[in-house]
Amino acid sequence: MESLYILIPLSVVLVFVIGAIFWWSVRSGQYDDMEGPAYRMLLDDNDTPEPKDGAEGDSDADEPRGPERNC
Repeated sequence: MESLYILIPLSVVLVFVIGAIFWWSVRSGQYDDMEGPAYRMLLDDNDTPEPKDGAEGDSDADEPRGPERNC
């Protein structure tokens, strides 16, 4: 029972702190653009070209693709 004398005021203070942090984030513009990151995630920004002949598989004969193959 004595622990409630500490836990109830502590929880009220915690609610006010969380509310203040949320209010600050709303006022500073953290939630302004909710759709932009979702659309940017769907964009393909891969710079590697597609195979010209449509063949799939190992294309090591064309050119090396990394520092590990420059031996």
